[in-house]
Amino acid sequence: MKISINRLKDYIPFDHSSEEIADLLTASGLEVEGISTFESVKGSLEGIVIGEVVSCVPHPNADNLSLTKVDVGHDVLPIVCGAPNVAEGQKVPVALVGTALYGNNGSAFVIKKAKIRGEVSQGMICAEDELGLGESHDGILVLDTQLPNGTPANRYFEVVKSDVLEIGLTPNRADAASHLGVARDLKALLNGELSLPDVSGFKVDNHDKGIKVSVESSQDCPRYAGLTITGLKIAPSPKWLQDYLRALDLEPINNVVDITNFVLHDLGQPLHAFDLDRIKGGEIIVKRMPQGASFITLDGKERKLTGEELMICDAREGLCMAGILGGLDSGVSDGTTAIFLESACFSPDIIRKGGQHHGIKTDASFRFERGTDPNMPVFALKRAAMLICEIAGGKVSSPITDVYPDPVEDFSVPVKYQHVDRLIGKKIDRQEIRKILEALEIAVEDESENGFTAKVKPYRVDVTREADVIEEILRIYGFEAIKLQETYQSDYLAEHPEKDENKLQYRVSELLAAQGFQEILTNSLTKPFYTEKSGYLDRDRDVEILNKLSEDLGVLRQTLLFAGLEVLAYNINRRQKDLRFFEFGSVYAKTENGYEEAKRLSLFISGNLTQESWLQETRPVGFPDLYAVAESLLTKLNLEQTEVEIVEAAPFDHALVMYINHHEIGKIGLLREKTAALAGVKQEVYFAEFNWSLLAGMAGGLDRFMEISKFPEVRRDLSLVIDKSVTFDRIRRLSLKTGGKLLKRINVFDVYKGDKIDAGKKAYAMSFYLQDNQQTLTDKVIDKTMNKLMQAFEKEIGALIRK
Repeated sequence: MKISINRLKDYIPFDHSSEEIADLLTASGLEVEGISTFESVKGSLEGIVIGEVVSCVPHPNADNLSLTKVDVGHDVLPIVCGAPNVAEGQKVPVALVGTALYGNNGSAFVIKKAKIRGEVSQGMICAEDELGLGESHDGILVLDTQLPNGTPANRYFEVVKSDVLEIGLTPNRADAASHLGVARDLKALLNGELSLPDVSGFKVDNHDKGIKVSVESSQDCPRYAGLTITGLKIAPSPKWLQDYLRALDLEPINNVVDITNFVLHDLGQPLHAFDLDRIKGGEIIVKRMPQGASFITLDGKERKLTGEELMICDAREGLCMAGILGGLDSGVSDGTTAIFLESACFSPDIIRKGGQHHGIKTDASFRFERGTDPNMPVFALKRAAMLICEIAGGKVSSPITDVYPDPVEDFSVPVKYQHVDRLIGKKIDRQEIRKILEALEIAVEDESENGFTAKVKPYRVDVTREADVIEEILRIYGFEAIKLQETYQSDYLAEHPEKDENKLQYRVSELLAAQGFQEILTNSLTKPFYTEKSGYLDRDRDVEILNKLSEDLGVLRQTLLFAGLEVLAYNINRRQKDLRFFEFGSVYAKTENGYEEAKRLSLFISGNLTQESWLQETRPVGFPDLYAVAESLLTKLNLEQTEVEIVEAAPFDHALVMYINHHEIGKIGLLREKTAALAGVKQEVYFAEFNWSLLAGMAGGLDRFMEISKFPEVRRDLSLVIDKSVTFDRIRRLSLKTGGKLLKRINVFDVYKGDKIDAGKKAYAMSFYLQDNQQTLTDKVIDKTMNKLMQAFEKEIGALIRK
């Protein structure tokens, strides 16, 4: 939100610098994110003065030049001029030596002392385009003024220069979404007096054009006010109004629309002007239209209404999406001669829902969806009507219609002094508290030794509780004024989380259960048969039981695989074929130095992904289903795999070995049929086994959070033709390495293998998501990053970029 320092001074005079005002506002909760300078003319005509040509003779060495002497107040300067219209006695704008001229192209040109065809020239008499005031270069500007010679030209041309504050407005401070709102805070911070615009001169000129107004729901629209103005002449706005809007990065449109925008940013009250001749039936109805109805908004888009939007309608159709955006045909145009001017208070909820559904954000909806002052519509209406009549030559042709059936009362908030002292951490003088609150227009009533009742005006939608009132006291009193006591202590700022493996296991179990897995618990004793027939377990590493109860329980397991397969077989034999299991368990092995024990986590999926249903088709589970679970597991532990390796070794038909910092953390893949058959399983099984002891040691804890970036994410797509041997993991690692911190994630959304590309090739359609947590990405930065990625793909993996 942009706030002009010049306009703030109209509300509350101050001599503080813009930086000091910014510091005051930031300390009080209105964070100033930056200060810029607006100039209605580039360079503000600094160094340009009004001069008088006291003599003008032809240049002795050039036919088209003149030698002039120009009185600039403090001196009479010799200036060589090439303009055909220069003459003695003229008042002219003169650029003194050292002045920078920007012209219309914005580039600077510095005036220097020079010799032109042998004659000294100590300045320049300027044309309109050389000052950046217009396009004409037919001759110098001749001024009609009695101002003394040497007067700065920016005074004559009414050049506006103002610092502009960029305030990062938080959602709770709807009251500060205007110059008046910011000025209210400054009034309390500076102990100043607030000057409101004078609307005492408002009057109704005639009763020629009345409009009937009805509101179907006072909950949707607590207050609706309006009046008609006739005899208008639509034209460009005066310079002061255009300068005000341009300082706020708004483009002037015409005098009527510009005044509504002026009042919105000045008082925080959105207004809307309807062409009176286009209101059918002489009636305005505030209501919801039927679901599915069509409405064409001011941006030319046809929108299907949901029935939840609040609409401003006439006797036949919708005219405006209330509080959000006007209709295409009902607004002010060059041919408009009469308007109905609307000023209302709408329910924040209905505006927010309508704007979000249709993806529309406007300056009006920004304010309405946060909550506007129900006491402001009539004041703002009078202010706007007076300006329109003054600037556009209109007449107020109806009394103000004000539909306000249930006036909003001030909030009553009981406050206890002991709570004020406790929350602030300091006992503030009671008179100081009263002074602060009254400066914020919060009345103090029923005061006693114990406390008081705060009467808060409805425009402070964020001050409804005792804690809110105390916050108001503190932010004006000053956080820096609360000194830390010696008895206060601080803890370590750095994190030293104590890892609890049991807690990690519990939270991972929750994650897996939420994804449809059931936990199993199997016997650590297993059959030696599995070691003999599996083809990949080492019999010499079996830990044999000396007093075994049976051959089926003769050794300790080297893997969780076969005990889990036995559970799968048990369920499948009982017609339960769609299965997802996980197990935390220990595995054992004999080594040269004795015995070792380690903890593992196993995952099994088999059967169909979902049960049969008329709602959706089912399909068999696949490798991506289990891999996605593995990725979510690592994310939960704040870990990220650094590389993978494809293997085709027992017990897998095909699998991936996953690594973190060159440490193998597990394998995941499709089991061989004969491996599954060893336990009596005759359907496909995808299996993963992780080194849980290693994962738990690496885990970065569970409770890690980061702020969601307030800057938008950008997506760019590429189509790569690559060798079939190139894995996605290789592309992923190369992308993250090349894209740097801007590349947040990548995705493959289509894969093609077929006769339309060369044999041995495949095509990946990939999306790349870029985001900077510090600023909005520019096209230049995005293109640079994408070009680096494309060059890396072409060089490192021999990719063909399909464009």
